[in-house]
Amino acid sequence: MQLYLPIADLPVNVFLVLAMGAAVGFVSGMFGIGGGFLMTPLLIFIGIAPAVAVASVASHIAASSFSGAISYWRRRAIDPALATVLLCGGVTGTALGVWTFTQLRALGQLDLMIALSYVVLLTTVGSLMFSEGLRAMMRTRRGAVPPRRTHNWIHGLPLKMRFKRSKIYLSVIPVVVVGIIIGFIGAVMGIGGGFILVPVMIYLLRVPTSTVIGTSMILTLVTMLFATMLHAMTNHLVDAVLALILMVGGVTGAQFGARAGQKIRGEQLRLLLGLLILAVGLRFAVELVIRPEDLFTIREIGVTG
Repeated sequence: MQLYLPIADLPVNVFLVLAMGAAVGFVSGMFGIGGGFLMTPLLIFIGIAPAVAVASVASHIAASSFSGAISYWRRRAIDPALATVLLCGGVTGTALGVWTFTQLRALGQLDLMIALSYVVLLTTVGSLMFSEGLRAMMRTRRGAVPPRRTHNWIHGLPLKMRFKRSKIYLSVIPVVVVGIIIGFIGAVMGIGGGFILVPVMIYLLRVPTSTVIGTSMILTLVTMLFATMLHAMTNHLVDAVLALILMVGGVTGAQFGARAGQKIRGEQLRLLLGLLILAVGLRFAVELVIRPEDLFTIREIGVTG
């Protein structure tokens, strides 16, 4: 069944897009992430212009994060103070990201920048997560004790604030900087950034795992909602029909993914997530090398024509 997408300016198979939304929703529910790092490349691979894919997936991520954020709020697993400080940077980074997005599109370099950003970011993060998950599994099999977390130079920075729900005393400077980076990346690449934010908050900022996922979902929700509004008003690239189909599939798949994730151990989840991120990054690199004209020339015409 073919359906015409008005903003993307091409027909797509509804069942294929629904299946993609369900698959990404399953992954999102299993790993507790937004799934934009997977959804945006998949849309590009089936012919959606990169600019439209980035702008439309932002709304899909916001909708997915909303239900998750409500669940974590009810369980009091969100740190309101930490989320507020993150949002101070996140909103700024999102605005800067949309401005950069608009400028790159005007110069005709947007599609190339999106592709290169995915290759570099996903291969780097995927490799690090895969290696860390593999080491954790090996420690578990040997029965070794995980290395003790110690304070680093970040905890010596000024302008400290006490975050009562997370029970940490931390400078607001790195928190705001992290928010800016995640907001910027999300606006330019169409990803929620949870697969980056959660490890950074746990390993770098030493935020307890009890509040880190729920707090990160608040940042993802607000920044992606803000990015959707800015993309719609500034670039007019949000395809509401595409976003709606993705949301329907995503909500359905997330329910099954959440159940599956509860049956897998933490280190195994990190290993699988790292492998998945790395695979998407390498797939993008292969596409970029073998068929660059398919990634850029044809899809750029679909955006501007």
